[in-house]
Amino acid sequence: MESFQIVLPSPALAPYIRHYWLLETDSIDRSTERIIPSGTVQMVFYRGNPVSLSSSQNTSLIDSKVVLCGQFVGFSDLSYTGNIRILAVVFHTYAASAFFRMPVSDFCDQKFTADEVGDRELLELEDRILNETDDRHCICMVEQFLLQRLNPPKAYNLDRMRSAISFINRQKGEIRISELASSVFLSTKQFQRVFTGHVGICPKDFLRIVRFQHALYVLQSSLEINFSQLACECGFYDQPHLIKEFKVFSGYTPKEYLAVCAPYSDYFSEEDK
Repeated sequence: MESFQIVLPSPALAPYIRHYWLLETDSIDRSTERIIPSGTVQMVFYRGNPVSLSSSQNTSLIDSKVVLCGQFVGFSDLSYTGNIRILAVVFHTYAASAFFRMPVSDFCDQKFTADEVGDRELLELEDRILNETDDRHCICMVEQFLLQRLNPPKAYNLDRMRSAISFINRQKGEIRISELASSVFLSTKQFQRVFTGHVGICPKDFLRIVRFQHALYVLQSSLEINFSQLACECGFYDQPHLIKEFKVFSGYTPKEYLAVCAPYSDYFSEEDK
């Protein structure tokens, strides 16, 4: 049995939170899911049986904890068996910095528990969430926590980054960093600093993730497209460049990916507006 649902945030948090997602599964056999870069920072509550998260750098066992997941440039594998219940908070690309006391750039390619970051309030929320059986009540508790923690960065920089992300989305990642900087009235150096502080990853790597997600979105609706056409349509230099980026972000070539996964873009299917 498996159930998955997306829940929208309250109006007060909608400028900062894209959505929450809930996954519940009960598997007799051990299952593994490949996790690829989504272009977002997430806060994930793992309930139920322990899960294993493996990447090329390390493997960690998570037993009923909240984990802050930064922007990732690589891929990882989530392995589990038995009853698994996961609640995730998906922040708007530019907005996670409004809730954390440490720069979101410190999360890049990292996963931290509340214990590891020494966040007492988050530890208290973790205890309440892990002892609550009603998913909707859990979301209410998460929203109360986020509203209490909400400390937006300078409004003009938040607006700049929101505008920059919208520009990136319209161009599907095919844009120069200097153009982005100019569009929000910053020098290239200033833009890179502000962008990394808000988004949690440098602009160059973020644009690579967006192009990869756009390729998944195209495949999602047009499985018949050949890889040369896909590379051209999605802003890659050529087919070898497309294959190289797929290997970095998913661990598979495009052909291998299609053999084991149904293509789906989390980023463009629920695009930031």
